[in-house]
This record gives sequence, C-alpha cells and structure tokens, in this order.
Amino acid sequence: MNMQTIHMLDIAYCETFTRRIDTSWGILFCNENQPDYYDANHARIMTACDNSHEVAEEVINFFQSKNIVPRFYIYDLENQQNLLTELKSRKFKYEELISPVQLWDNNIISIPTDPMVKIEKVTKENYREAIEIEGSIKEFGGLEVMEKVFEEQFNHPAFTHYLLRYDGVACSTACIFEDGNQARMESVATLEAFRGKGLIGQIIHYIQQEVTKKRIEKLWVFPINEAIEKVYQKYGFETVHKAVAGHAFLSGKSIKEIQS
Repeated sequence: MNMQTIHMLDIAYCETFTRRIDTSWGILFCNENQPDYYDANHARIMTACDNSHEVAEEVINFFQSKNIVPRFYIYDLENQQNLLTELKSRKFKYEELISPVQLWDNNIISIPTDPMVKIEKVTKENYREAIEIEGSIKEFGGLEVMEKVFEEQFNHPAFTHYLLRYDGVACSTACIFEDGNQARMESVATLEAFRGKGLIGQIIHYIQQEVTKKRIEKLWVFPINEAIEKVYQKYGFETVHKAVAGHAFLSGKSIKEIQS
C-alpha cells in the first residue's frame, strides 16, 4: 500500500476544517477557532527530520503565540529518533498509535430491510439532531468540539452527512468526504440506547449504494481501534495497512485517554 496516497487523502481531509501551512520539514495545521481539536492544530512530520532543535523551536513558538498546545503527529518513526529525543528533553508527553487503514472491496453488503429504519441526508432541518448524536460520542471529543467541526464540514462541498432514524427517532449518523475519485467514511456514530440493533450495517449499506451511484472508485475508513476495525470487516472493508504514528504533546490528554 502506497503510504503517500493515504497521507494525501488525510491531508486533504484536514484541509477542510483547518489551515495548512507548508514548511521545509512538513506541515503545520492551525485553526484558532478550534484550539482543542487535535487534528486541526498540529505539526505533521512524515519524513526524517534533520534539524530537530530548530523544528521544535519553530513549532513551539508558533502554537504558543496563539495560545494553543504545541503538538506533533510524527511518521516514519524508525528515522525520527533525533526529533523524539529533542521533544522528550523539552518535557513533551508521547504515545504511539497504531491506526488500521481499511478499503472497501466494492461489493455492496446484503442485509435485510428494516422497516423501522429511515436514512436521510442532513439538512438545515435535521442539523441539530445530527450534531447532538455526534456530540454524545466521547471518542469524538464531546459536544463542544463537535459543534464547530460539524459546522465546517456541513458547509463544505466535499462532505455529505447522513442521519438514520429508528422508529422516527434520530439515533445514528455517518458522513463521506470526497476527494477526486475516492472517498472517506467518517463520523459513524450511534446513540448508546440504540446500539445492538444492526444500525451501523444499515447506514454503511446506504453509503455503499451512494458511493456506487457517484462512481467513486475507492471508499476508505480509518477505524480508531481494533474492535471497530473488526466491525467494518463484516461489511466488506479490508485492512490494507496499519499506520504507526507518534503523538507528542506538551500538555493535556493523550488520544488514547480521549478514546478510552
């Protein structure tokens, strides 16, 4: 699997809700309106960093000048020991994350029709219902973070959000982000009281039909853990890569703490 393809899709996704600043060593992402949203505010380094001291200084000064916690997403870890040592000396906290990368096999799953289920696009009329579902999922960062993220995504032409109702009650969401001939499925969420009813299969089935109509060639999903990875495997998503990344941050919670 070409990691460059995966990185470019993820970068394009981030650009929809944050400002991208290219540097000689990588990328700075910054959105001062969402200071607590990690993906919107971090330095991304994908190849070996030779001038670790200068890079650390630049990133720390950049984010601290905006009252944002300095944060790094670091790839190619085998060749990043100088940078990791530099950040450790500056009291950065650190964690390593293994993120499954899954690609749909382009076969629409076959599931029984449930007359209690209705799926619709998110519009201004049902906008608030969708936000409250996603805001209830602690792994997403909570309502305060998701309100701002959702607003930017909803107003961006690359996103289409979907809302599932069960017996008339809004209880599940998902969205797709389109980039050229490929798409990424995101924000799959179900209220706790409605889990165990197979609703994730219903909304994935609907999205698979939608991307097929749009003639999208590749549908990706990036599950946050192995348990969710196994769920998606039931619906035709094959794990094609395990991305390993370092997350270095000067203060606050780790990603693992947020997701636990």
